[in-house]
Amino acid sequence: MTYQLICGAEIHVELKTKSKMFCGCQNDPFHAPKPNLYTCPVCLGLPGALPVPNQKAIEDTILLGLALHSQIAKVSKFDRKHYFYPDLPKGYQISQYDQPLCIGGYLDTSFGRVNLTRIHLEEDTAKLQHATVNGQSVSLIDFNRSSVPLMEIVTEPDIKSPEMAKEFLKGLRDIIRALGIADCDMEKGGMRLEANISLTKDGTLPHYKVEVKNINSFRFFANSLDYEFQRQSEILDKGEIPAQETRGYRSTSNLTVSQRTKEDAADYRYFPDPDIPPLIIDSAWVSTIQQRLRKLPNQIITDLVSAGITESAAKIILQDPDMLTFITQVKILDPKSVRTAGNDLANKKIDYHQITPEAYLEAKKSNVQNQISANSQLEPLVRQVLADNPELVAQYRAGKTGILGFFVGAVIKNTGGKADPRTVTELLKKNL
Repeated sequence: MTYQLICGAEIHVELKTKSKMFCGCQNDPFHAPKPNLYTCPVCLGLPGALPVPNQKAIEDTILLGLALHSQIAKVSKFDRKHYFYPDLPKGYQISQYDQPLCIGGYLDTSFGRVNLTRIHLEEDTAKLQHATVNGQSVSLIDFNRSSVPLMEIVTEPDIKSPEMAKEFLKGLRDIIRALGIADCDMEKGGMRLEANISLTKDGTLPHYKVEVKNINSFRFFANSLDYEFQRQSEILDKGEIPAQETRGYRSTSNLTVSQRTKEDAADYRYFPDPDIPPLIIDSAWVSTIQQRLRKLPNQIITDLVSAGITESAAKIILQDPDMLTFITQVKILDPKSVRTAGNDLANKKIDYHQITPEAYLEAKKSNVQNQISANSQLEPLVRQVLADNPELVAQYRAGKTGILGFFVGAVIKNTGGKADPRTVTELLKKNL
């Protein structure tokens, strides 16, 4: 029997609240003018500093839980997770252990359902920067990221293939962006991925798992599954059990490398944070949060396609919140222009950062008014293009009808872009 991949994912997402998780410092680690600018005694871990939870971060986490069919906890609490590393000044991280904000939930893919274990909230760590100072290699610490709200989504071991992993992760990112709670910029570390990987022959969960960290793209996540499948298969074929360990993904060589023996939860010495009282989450609060639920990606794509936009263009628009805002406004102002605007957006023909929907529609209206659509003006130009390209004409008549696009483009170019594409197409077909 061949081996079956079993994978669970841990996804860390930095929420885009105005302030940090437990203090009033600005939450903007990616655009800070200099290191250690947005800091205070709380996020520097100074003795005596008291954390105060960020209500908006809590509500954003609950909002995602509602979107993913999670059970919202009636009572939740923050815990101290102890480990020692230079980017953690207190010697512990304020996180959640046995009473997270959201329990369970799921996200469906075309390969099957991925069930969630939990969604919880914690603080991010500071960021280590490795540099050379006075000829010596040193590690510098930037605390601008320390205590930024970090939401963690933990799945059940339901991912069975690299393709399923990519679809799930992209779907999750799209939902988070649609809710407006995070940008999920993976290049900057706004969304970070970890995989827990095992292999089985009979479908039962093995007594080991290998955690792969430092994954910052969906493709790299899939690649790590492929590599670990091969590596663990070779170990199991020898009658051995892969070591339960933490490994790092190396994109330059497309492999994973051992980092340390995998810790169990007990190693972190979790206990309730004595400075933060338990959270009581009543139904009235949840109902208020539920009012913020927006249309989710699948429904957005359906709506865009119903408005006349192609599905491929709709998926491109969905990936950019600014594009989505632009096309939504166009739909309100002039529903008849949505199809054209959608295709222009998807093909990068609109600088939607520099032009408003109103200005775009006005320019389109002006172009239509100045278009050349008279057959008497266009027919001579059509015949000239065909006369200039006899070999292509012969290929078209031999069955290569895709060449029609070249002819249309040539005629429009000869009119300085003023020719009506529909009229040009009709005249070309008639003459051909």
